[in-house]
Amino acid sequence: MTLGKFKKNKQASKMSSTANDVSSGEKKEMSVGYKNYLRSIKVEKIKVLIMQLVLLVAILVLWEVLANKGVISTFLFSKPSEIYDLFMRYMENGKLWIHVKTSVYETMLGLIIGTVGGVLVAILLWASPRLSKVLDPFLVVLNALPKTALAPIVIVWVGANIKGIVVTAILISIVVTILSAYNYFINVDEEKIKMLKSFKATKLQILFKLILPANIGNLINIVKINIGMAWVGVIVGEFLVSRNGIGYLIVYGSQVFKLDIVMMGVFVLAVCAWVMYEIVNIIEKLYKNYR
Repeated sequence: MTLGKFKKNKQASKMSSTANDVSSGEKKEMSVGYKNYLRSIKVEKIKVLIMQLVLLVAILVLWEVLANKGVISTFLFSKPSEIYDLFMRYMENGKLWIHVKTSVYETMLGLIIGTVGGVLVAILLWASPRLSKVLDPFLVVLNALPKTALAPIVIVWVGANIKGIVVTAILISIVVTILSAYNYFINVDEEKIKMLKSFKATKLQILFKLILPANIGNLINIVKINIGMAWVGVIVGEFLVSRNGIGYLIVYGSQVFKLDIVMMGVFVLAVCAWVMYEIVNIIEKLYKNYR
């Protein structure tokens, strides 16, 4: 090797090492910038949480002050301190746990059966276009009906017991689940379906390899919606026939004109629904991280 060639190779290696140093420096800068971005997102979430807590505390304090000053009637609205005292009494004697366990059990049954049943029917409609055309007007009419108004009929048919309450919860959630899931299934990319069909894939294979995996996020959103609907069905059913549950607690309080019981029932109901919603949120985050 000549001296000139050796010098050229040396210069080229220096240039390449310099380029590598620059690219590694850019990567470091990018990583720092990305870390700052993630930190800003966390800070924003903390700020939002703090603002939410401040707003909640401000509402409770204002409510308490107005009730103590006589601006609002404690007979109609009660006040946070009285609701808290009542809550503690119900916790100590164990009555509240009985009502909460009853309502949560009924809601979970209605949520699971309504969601799974609705998704299965949506799969049948997706697999059979003729069946979907036949059932389409009936599903639209059922969806338009105020399903809570059907609760008395359902309870008469099924029975004035836990079965009637659970069926009411199922009825409220299943129709929306069918329509939503079916709409998600038929809107999957048609080109991907054609590609699978070109490889002689069966409908069952298309369902499990494409349709369901592509709609996991959408199905989780359906569960979130159904949490509220299942609670509505359970509370309506408990209004009518139950002797236990949060709905019964609310009705009992209104019947004996103890609005603190009503307000406590409403707050407990809100907390239970929020906890279920957050559990689904955690499952959704785990799925997104896994994916």
